Amino acid sequence: MILLVLGSVSFCLTIVKSGLIYSYGMGFWGANGHDGIWHIALINQLAKLRLDHPTFAGERIFNYHFGFDLLVAFFHLLTRIPVINLYFQFFPPIFAVLIGLLTYRLILELTRSKSSAFWATFFVYFSGSWGWLISFLRNRSLGGESMFWANQAVSTLINPPYALSLILFLSGDLLFLKYWERPSVSRLLITALILGILIQVKVYAGVIVLGSLFLLSSLSIILNLNKKIEIWQLFFACLGISLIVFLPFNSTSGSLLIFLPFWFPHSMLYAQDRFYWPLLANSRQIYFATKQWLKFLAAELFALFIFIVGNLGTRVIGFVFLLRLWQKKGKFFEFWLWFFLQTLVSLTIPLIFIQKGNPWNTIQFFYYFQFFLAILTGLGFGSWLEQRKHDPRYSNLLKYFGTIFVLLLTVPTTIITLKNDYLPGRPPAKISPQELVALDYLRRQPEGVVLTYPFNADRRDGFSPPKPLYVYETTSYVSAFSQKQTFLEDEMNLEISGYDWRTRRKKEEIFFSTNDQKWANDFLKESKIKYIYLIKGQKMNLKEDNVKAKKIFENGETVIYQIN
Repeated sequence: MILLVLGSVSFCLTIVKSGLIYSYGMGFWGANGHDGIWHIALINQLAKLRLDHPTFAGERIFNYHFGFDLLVAFFHLLTRIPVINLYFQFFPPIFAVLIGLLTYRLILELTRSKSSAFWATFFVYFSGSWGWLISFLRNRSLGGESMFWANQAVSTLINPPYALSLILFLSGDLLFLKYWERPSVSRLLITALILGILIQVKVYAGVIVLGSLFLLSSLSIILNLNKKIEIWQLFFACLGISLIVFLPFNSTSGSLLIFLPFWFPHSMLYAQDRFYWPLLANSRQIYFATKQWLKFLAAELFALFIFIVGNLGTRVIGFVFLLRLWQKKGKFFEFWLWFFLQTLVSLTIPLIFIQKGNPWNTIQFFYYFQFFLAILTGLGFGSWLEQRKHDPRYSNLLKYFGTIFVLLLTVPTTIITLKNDYLPGRPPAKISPQELVALDYLRRQPEGVVLTYPFNADRRDGFSPPKPLYVYETTSYVSAFSQKQTFLEDEMNLEISGYDWRTRRKKEEIFFSTNDQKWANDFLKESKIKYIYLIKGQKMNLKEDNVKAKKIFENGETVIYQIN
């Protein structure tokens, strides 16, 4: 219970402070100032029982997995609890507790060892990278959670779809054990349903499940496993459900992947905000150019080693147990084989592919690799402690020393990340009280598309934290808090999903700078713009009368026009 409470609190501290009102307005810590805002905008749109895109009016949502958002929208309609509170304060503690409970239950079911179950849960909650150690050795500072690219366990809840996918993963694993123990149609269907809908909650998880199940099905023939038919039945059932929930909204998502092996290890060496080792980066290029293939291969493997081991931290212990999975015979052999294949798939894909628009997005496959290694590390360390307990050659002192040593090397990432990014009193981003009033006024107006001013990143330097969201990052905050569709917001997410947002951006820029009344009015009519939302300092070149606009709201920070 102590572990469950501490782990859940550490998870929740990254998110529960965001979305609350403070003296400076509504605060947002970490990625919540972008990702959280996007989810709130999407949830509000889904709560209207519509699949129209919240920040790209006139288009439907595609190439995006919105299973989590649909769940929150349904719960909002059921309870009328505000979406922002459901997202930031209600679901996070539930998810945090369930991840811990299900991890403990799964490992206890597999091993009957409370020690292994405890330590697996510990590493799921608290494991981190070696970034803190490198930061300290280099410049005597403490930081570096994502120095090797991947976010660590402490950041699980800033990505709620990922957190929900872990819950479904663990539930699916437990159901798989029940199905394998006594196959039946009902157990097949419920297991396939839980694992099949994963792809609409988090597409990366769905790919891992389907890929590993296919490999397991193929190996069942090669290894002549007892229940080959049952494995194939589960694969096809999962595949069928995945296609049903995925294809209608993601038919072109395959084109978003680009074959580019080792992009993460390479970029990790070049990027100054990552591990940054230009000497090794330049050496591998020289070896390639001069055809020194052995040296080139050595440099590539060394970069790969840094990427994997640097991200894993103390979870490297799990590799020992991972290699032993092949040797596990008996009752749970098929499960451990499947677990091994899931781990293999989650490591291989991000080393081969990147995502168009935001190359680093495929690092989310690696999050599952880290999760699997956390479980394996707990299994390995827990079994080591049990062996020492029953071996008279080892004293309790060795056991206690080993435990303290692992704790001291594992938890710094969690403590440092919370201290640096999520516990400070003032967040990096906010919505001011005056803007909250304006957005609430806009929310109470009749439905209509809102035109906002083009995002300008150059204005960031003119503000000190907490910075207003309109300069902090390209976000969907106007849509999120007005509950209206916007003509163009959150260019980052639109890029990831493959929308042609640049054409709209160009039209926006022309509208706010043009003197051509006819073009401006035609644009407003064709785009079905009903409201224009502007912040102090943002202006139209044309007069209000020129575009048939009527000012319906103004305070010290915001102006809202309605187009007749």
